[in-house]
Amino acid sequence: MAERIVVDPITRIEGHLRIEAEIKDGKITDAYSSATMVRGIEEIVKGRDPRDVWAFVQRSCGVCTTVHALASVRAVEDALGIVIPPNAELVRNIMAGSLYMHDHVVHFYHLHALDWVDVVNCLKADPAETSQIAQSISNWPKSSVGYFSDVQKRIKKFVESGQLGIFANGYWGHPQMKLPPAVNLLAVAHYLEALEWQKEIVKVHTIFGGKNPHPNYLVGGMACAINTDDPGGLNAERLAYVGHLIEEGKRFVEQVYVPDLLAIAGFYKDWGAIGRGFGNYMSYGDLPTNGYNDPSSFKFPSGVILDRNLSEIHPVDHRNSTEIVEYVNNSWYDYTAGNDTGLHPWDGETNINYTGPEPPYEHLNVDEKYSFIKTPRWKGKPMEVGPLARVLVGYASGREEFKEAVDGALAKLDVPVEALFSTLGRTAARGLETQIAAGWTLEFYNQLLDNIRNGDTRMAASEKLHPETWPAEARGVGYMEAPRGSLAHWVVIKDRKVANYQQVVPSTWNASPRDPQGQRSAYEACLIDTPVADPELPLEIIRTIHSFDPCIACAVHLYDEHGRHISQVQNTALCSV
Repeated sequence: MAERIVVDPITRIEGHLRIEAEIKDGKITDAYSSATMVRGIEEIVKGRDPRDVWAFVQRSCGVCTTVHALASVRAVEDALGIVIPPNAELVRNIMAGSLYMHDHVVHFYHLHALDWVDVVNCLKADPAETSQIAQSISNWPKSSVGYFSDVQKRIKKFVESGQLGIFANGYWGHPQMKLPPAVNLLAVAHYLEALEWQKEIVKVHTIFGGKNPHPNYLVGGMACAINTDDPGGLNAERLAYVGHLIEEGKRFVEQVYVPDLLAIAGFYKDWGAIGRGFGNYMSYGDLPTNGYNDPSSFKFPSGVILDRNLSEIHPVDHRNSTEIVEYVNNSWYDYTAGNDTGLHPWDGETNINYTGPEPPYEHLNVDEKYSFIKTPRWKGKPMEVGPLARVLVGYASGREEFKEAVDGALAKLDVPVEALFSTLGRTAARGLETQIAAGWTLEFYNQLLDNIRNGDTRMAASEKLHPETWPAEARGVGYMEAPRGSLAHWVVIKDRKVANYQQVVPSTWNASPRDPQGQRSAYEACLIDTPVADPELPLEIIRTIHSFDPCIACAVHLYDEHGRHISQVQNTALCSV
C-alpha cells in the first residue's frame, strides 16, 4: 500500500505550494500539486483604462517583477495596433535580458543550489583543494587559498553559534548529498558572492524603469527619454553605466554561474534520468529584433515539441480559440458553462468556489477540486514551459548558439542528449540560456547606442494612443518568455475600457492540477518514479519542484475590486519542510 506524504509549504519559492506524493517501494507512484494561496489581479482591472493595466498586473508578483508589465503593454498594443519605436523594443529586451541574468543566478544559488550543496560539509574542505578546483574551471579572480579559507571561517562561526541564519533548515548530511567538501566550499563561497552581485544588475531596471521591482512601462514604448546631455534624462553617463552592469553580469554568469553549474552537475549524473515527465515542451518565443509582430525575428524561437521528438516543431497560435484553453474541473473556480468546459482566455472567467477542507487537514481530496490554479492545455495536451522548453526548442530549431551551448555541456558532462529531459537537464538549461541571453543583452545595448549615435532618440509612439481613435471593441494578446517560462496576457477592450482580462503564466502551465481527461501537469508528472530515500526528509521531491523555480503568486489571481479578501486559507501541514 502506498504511503501519502505531504510537503507543505514548499520553501525557497514565491507563493504557497503544497505537494502530496504517494510512495511505494521507495518510489513516487502518484503526486498532486496544490496552490494553497488566493490573491488576485484580473478582476480589479475590469472597467479600467487599458493603458493603466500594466501597473496593476505587474503586482501579480514581486519576484517576476517586470514580466507582467511587458506582457500587458504588448497585449494592449496588439489590440490597438500600436507599433513601438526600435529603441523602446531594445530597452525592453535589455531589461528582459538583465532579468534573466538576475533571476536565474538568484534561483541557482539561493533557491536551488542548497538542494545539492551541503553547507555544513564545507567545514571539512581543504581551502587549497577548493582553490585548485576553482582555478581549473574558471578565470574568476576570487580563487585564492586565503579567500576560500576566510569563507570557511565565516561559515564555521555560523555553525558554532548554533544559529545557521540563512543556511538554517537545510538537508545537511542527507544521503543524497554527493558533493565532496571542496566543491561544497566553492559553491558556498559563490552563494555569498551572488548575494552581493545580484543587487547590482537590478540597477539596469532602475535606470530604464525608475525602480526595481516593478519598473515603469508605457503603452506605446518606454518612459525613459533619451537626452545624452541632460543630467535628468537618459544621458551618456547612465547609458555607459548600463553597459558596465551588463558586462559585469555577463562575466559573473560565464565565470561563476555556468562553471559551478557544470561542476556540481558532474556529481549528479543519475539525475539525468529523474524528473522526466510527459515530454511536451512549449516556448512562445521572445526578444524581437524586428518588432513584436514578426516572431521569425525572435531570439528565443517559438514552438511546441511533443513526446521528446526534437525532429519536429509545431507552431503556437495564441489567437486560436481551440488551441489554448483553461479548465477548472480540479480548481477552486466555476465556469458558467460547466466545469469540464475549456475556455480560451479571451472568454475566460474567474469565479471562485472554494470547496476544499477546513484547515488544519491531513490530506487534500484529490477526487474533487484541490488547487487555486487553473489548468491550461495546448490542443488538449499538457505542456512544460520554462528554460528547458526554450533551450529544447532553440536546439531543435538548429539555432547555432543553442547547439553550441547544449552540445558543449553534454560533452563536458559526458551524457547523452536524453539527459536533457530530466531534473538535471532542467537545471542545466537554465544556466545555459542565461549565458546565451547575457550575450544577447550586450548585443541589444550596442544596437541602442548605435541608434542614438545615428540620431534616433525616439522612445515612444504617438499614434493610436488616444481613446478617440480606438475601435468600439478590440482584442489583444501579449506574450513573452519570462524566466520561468511562457507568459501571456489576453485583453478584451470595449468602449475604451477593459471588459475582460486573463493571465496564463508559467506556473499555471507547470503547477496546475489534472484536466478533465485525468492528464497530469508538469509538476505532478515529473515526480512519478522519483526515488525517495527517506519519506521524512523528501529532498528528492524538493529537487525536482525547485528545478521549475515555482512562482505561485503569478498563477493565482483573485481579489475583489475593493481590495477585500474573498477567501482566506490557512494551512497546517503534517510534514512541513
